Amino acid sequence: MNNTYTGFWKATGTIDYTFTNNFMFQMILNKNNLVLKGLISSLLHLPPEEINSVIIENPIELAKEIDQKDFILDIRIKLNNHTTINLEMQVLNEYNWPDRSLSYLCRTFDQLCSGQDYSLTRPVIHIGILDFTLFPQSPEFYATYKLLNIKNHEVYNDKFILSVLSLKQIKLATEDDKAWQIDAWSKLFAAKTWRDIKMIAENNEILTSAAESLYQYNSDWLVRERCRAREDYERHEQYMREKFAQNEATIKEQAAALKEQEAALINKDAVIEQQRKLLEEQEAIINAFKGKN
Repeated sequence: MNNTYTGFWKATGTIDYTFTNNFMFQMILNKNNLVLKGLISSLLHLPPEEINSVIIENPIELAKEIDQKDFILDIRIKLNNHTTINLEMQVLNEYNWPDRSLSYLCRTFDQLCSGQDYSLTRPVIHIGILDFTLFPQSPEFYATYKLLNIKNHEVYNDKFILSVLSLKQIKLATEDDKAWQIDAWSKLFAAKTWRDIKMIAENNEILTSAAESLYQYNSDWLVRERCRAREDYERHEQYMREKFAQNEATIKEQAAALKEQEAALINKDAVIEQQRKLLEEQEAIINAFKGKN
């Protein structure tokens, strides 16, 4: 373990940039292979001794200025030089996660070169760590999805897997989740104070290493600048979504009001037409009466 950055044991107060900051999350996993291996071991229910290597294939470059529009959200990992894992921290609910994650997974799965046999396709796994509940009607802490037969539940293909971890549903962690310490990782990611971090990381070498990295990079000016830029971008995106939703609601209200006005005008025209016909009938009766006299 790297003991250079142990200041987090004395740190107090709130954490400026937590694991849910996408840049911070990527920075720690890019630079701390012990933490990356530990997290993958837990999420995949894979004993540490079965992990020979975890290599990030799209590493971030700290010195490179990041255009937020082109910011890479997922961490693409090659496990044991065989399985590809897309790992992603997502804070904002853009209400498109099922389609988005499936799109990422399909692109990763389509990995063969022209002429290669389909049997050479390697397993791909997309793991989304979400700071929101994906399906509020059926909340779950850690869910894994595969292609399977809807009648007998026979798995169609074991090479195509989607997993979703909700930081908002830690209370729903199963005994299996706890046995693999997935709940501990989630508490670490969701923690907002150094006090919570210390309670979670205590007596756990890998979580302590993750906490050390978090403290180290919260003290690094350049990393903080990248984290701040990422938060500013996400705040702007959230603001634009809220404005769009407000404008959409206003347009719907205006459209409804317009329909009501149109309906009122139609009703008014109908009343006028009815009164006109009644007047004509009355005039006809008067004229007929005058004709008789």
